[in-house]
Amino acid sequence: MNDIQISKNFKLSEFECTHPDHNHVQVDEVLLERLQKLRDTLGVPLIINSAYRCELRNRQVGGALNSLHKEGKAVDISLRTIPIGINELEELAEEIGFDGIGKYYTFIHLDVRGYRARWDNR
Repeated sequence: MNDIQISKNFKLSEFECTHPDHNHVQVDEVLLERLQKLRDTLGVPLIINSAYRCELRNRQVGGALNSLHKEGKAVDISLRTIPIGINELEELAEEIGFDGIGKYYTFIHLDVRGYRARWDNR
């Protein structure tokens, strides 16, 4: 249903809530622009593990109470296809303008919260 191209390399469906009873989607325009720039710079597909989450899905996955995923302002990107290390990826994401950057073992969290935030949960 949401198989609409919204940028050069991303479809709306990639940002859908993964709750089985919903197909709601919300994506912030600034987030999308910065993700496309990251994709263009890296030259490889970005696999989005999690983007928009409804309240129920956010609770199911143990998301923060005020998670930016619920506003369509955050994504978790798999590290599987990324050709650089996570520290270099963090630096690149910061240069591109992502505000919140969280490092995990298998993914990196990127968001556009409007102020700088960094964390390492590895």
